[in-house]
Amino acid sequence: MKRQSLRLATWNVAWMNALFDDQGGLLDDDEPSSRYGVSRAGQLAAIGIVLTALDADGIMLIEAPDQSARRSCVRALETLARRIGLRARRAVVGFASDTEQEIAFLYDPDVIEARHDPQGEPATSHGAPLHLAPRFDTGLRHDADGDGNEELIRFSKPPLELAVTTAHRKLRLIGVHAKSKAPHGADSAEEARRISIANRRKQLAECTWVRARVEGHLAAGDSLMVMGDFNDGPGLDKYEQLFGVSGVELVMGLRLPRPQRLFDPHAFLAINQRGGLTPTTARFWNPVHKCYFEALLDYIMVSHDLFTKGARWRIWHPFNDPGVAGVAELSAAVLAGSDHFPVTVDM
Repeated sequence: MKRQSLRLATWNVAWMNALFDDQGGLLDDDEPSSRYGVSRAGQLAAIGIVLTALDADGIMLIEAPDQSARRSCVRALETLARRIGLRARRAVVGFASDTEQEIAFLYDPDVIEARHDPQGEPATSHGAPLHLAPRFDTGLRHDADGDGNEELIRFSKPPLELAVTTAHRKLRLIGVHAKSKAPHGADSAEEARRISIANRRKQLAECTWVRARVEGHLAAGDSLMVMGDFNDGPGLDKYEQLFGVSGVELVMGLRLPRPQRLFDPHAFLAINQRGGLTPTTARFWNPVHKCYFEALLDYIMVSHDLFTKGARWRIWHPFNDPGVAGVAELSAAVLAGSDHFPVTVDM
């Protein structure tokens, strides 16, 4: 029986670009993928199993294939969808990044219409102030380090802004891949600390910019969803104490009245369980301690009107979700497909 609700998903698929050639064809072979110990054919098969199981009407893909003069993200994703036989067979991408990791949306054109619809005016090369909430592919002038001087902030991966129409409602979607806080390239503890703090400032500035756009949509009465990988969460690392808030809390507006907030039950649980048990959406290998650790990085935040209409969230965790853990093939595919787990919301 066809599901009567609308299901939307977000999933960070690790280095998806490495699975396609320049023509958007699948590299379905035994060469290694970006996933340790997983071939390209193995990762593609795993992605197919997971996307089929999700059966989502729309999927916000983080780390989607490269969009450039040489490569087409849309062509690659639509090729993949045909191979899988996926309902969500149409793709849309926004402003290209400089990282070969795009934010893209796969959707079922029989259920929804989706188009890239960026908001805000383009800023000059010097950037625009926060109150103008400039277009995400331009620059923001923002005092990120609190020294009284504004810096120029640019997204390495500009958020994807979509206007989505279904048979019953209109939605605004914002796909986000916020700055990673990991101290890549550090060769000492002090260098790691410096890089971590700088990355935290950049991540918070990006989230502040996204929040400015959120406030514009809420003021206009839009039904809004902000989804993706925030590389952050309440209580995630010691540097949050330095700044007093996580980027996730900034975007959600948790210090504001309820109608001005965004809602994600996993984020709320993490906030209320700081230092205790929390949901997780990603699993990484720690080379120092020789073990895996997990974190809550991926969210689907919804506006108050959607939250009060009975939205239902799910993390497709390979061990903690009985519906996934109970199907060996699906649990293995979630682990092989990416170091992040999909998150869905049914409305």
